[in-house]
Amino acid sequence: MWVFGYGSLVWKVDFKYESKTVGYIKGYLRRFYQHSIDHRGVPEKPGRVVTLIPSKEPNAEVWGVAYKIASQDIESVTKHLDYREKNGYSKKTVTFYPKDIKIEPFEITLYVATKENESFAGPASIEDIAKQVVSCAGPSGTNKEYVYQLADAMRQIVTGADDEHLFALERAVKQLASD
Repeated sequence: MWVFGYGSLVWKVDFKYESKTVGYIKGYLRRFYQHSIDHRGVPEKPGRVVTLIPSKEPNAEVWGVAYKIASQDIESVTKHLDYREKNGYSKKTVTFYPKDIKIEPFEITLYVATKENESFAGPASIEDIAKQVVSCAGPSGTNKEYVYQLADAMRQIVTGADDEHLFALERAVKQLASD
């Protein structure tokens, strides 16, 4: 079993895995469209975290990290991730394209929050999302730390990473945080 990390799983892996590889999936966009009431916010003041939304462009890429789970750990890791991603995320299987072209694409499990879940925040302007992010914190830390960590991680794993939504939000959050 392989699991795709495209949000906090890129830098905050809290489960056992055999190996990992950098790569991408196609047909999606990473967006801060999901409320977080259990990690980067609280029910009274939800933060914003990423989910994936279908792209109109079938070759759109979302980069992240694939983690290979050993057979004997699949049950415990799945149970852990189902709990960790309980706030509106469901599992989906897609094709993963490794950065290392010597590795063939393979099927991978990802957790995605769809519009139908009760914590789906939906689209908003970068400025509005940034205002929400700057003012929120939860048991896992501040919401702005989540944005900063994800942006830094993407720059480290993908040279010239092109994720305008993420980087525009990072700039807006830094601007608001410095005011």
